Amino acid sequence: MRAAMLKDVSKKLLYTSGLLGLYHRLRNAGSLTVVMFHRTLSPDDPRWATCDPEYTLATGWLEQSLAFFRRHYNVVSLEQVLASRRTGAALPKRALLITFDDGWADNADYALPALERAGLPALMFVVADAVGTRQPFFQERLIAAWRRGAVTVREIAVALPSGEASAASSEEESIAGLRAVIARLEALEASVRTQVLAPFMTRLDDGHRHMVTVDELQRLQAGGVALGLHGKTHTPMKLATDLDAELSGARVSLAQQLGQAHASAESMSFPHGSFDAGIAQRAREAGYELVFTSVPVLNPTAPDVGWLLGRTGFETDAVVDARGRFREDWLALYLFRRQARRLA
Repeated sequence: MRAAMLKDVSKKLLYTSGLLGLYHRLRNAGSLTVVMFHRTLSPDDPRWATCDPEYTLATGWLEQSLAFFRRHYNVVSLEQVLASRRTGAALPKRALLITFDDGWADNADYALPALERAGLPALMFVVADAVGTRQPFFQERLIAAWRRGAVTVREIAVALPSGEASAASSEEESIAGLRAVIARLEALEASVRTQVLAPFMTRLDDGHRHMVTVDELQRLQAGGVALGLHGKTHTPMKLATDLDAELSGARVSLAQQLGQAHASAESMSFPHGSFDAGIAQRAREAGYELVFTSVPVLNPTAPDVGWLLGRTGFETDAVVDARGRFREDWLALYLFRRQARRLA
């Protein structure tokens, strides 16, 4: 306990002394940091009680994160990154791009106003088929249902195909146990997974709307949030049976929903971080000028920005301690020390 307290105090001193900030200013001047958010909700919102706590920031924590970015980085837009890629235009020192994955309605409800108050641009990667739907992806539905007591880990585990069920039935009744069962569900063929979850679907519906609508997408764009794609169905690209649909099809689908004559999205990110070199090249050939991964590296900006970019995930436990306090020192240590590496 004493060693942990001393370590925590040392982190605070390293940050408050300014030494960590100086290290960042010198070391990361020629890098583009890309951060990856998912959801942000007010604790007063009825969706807060059952959201996935690992990937959802309370609105206050998001606002503190944005203030941190303003202090330590020069936040850039998608257009600035594209311009660097296309023309070699220099990005500012310690550039940072803010991204959001999936296309959650709460990004329009809460993230957009916070971004507007901070005067910061961002980029949202949208799952094309999720636009306008009410319920989220099966992983989030399961977590929400478990958190409100509508399902148990064991009953989901025993519903798995025989071999998987016997292995998963011993998982503990905890969110860690649930995530282990979800991982087994993710590995199943889509048709088999649908069959396994069919008896639970009524209990998995929480009655709330979670995914962004076309009107909200247009409001986000008007507020300075650019739109990219996150696949057509949120299927991991390595498991996709129709990769063209997940890449080119997603662009066409989103353009049609937005009333555009031609697919215009210049960027995409890989669902679940699933990709390989061949898939990345296919994405480039599908018309995406910038392709974002979940590889947690900083991106060199000289002589220009690469087309395949790393991103650093923004999980709650990276910035919030056990007492629910936002920790700038943790965030600084988490972001400033990342390796800088060109992915392609």
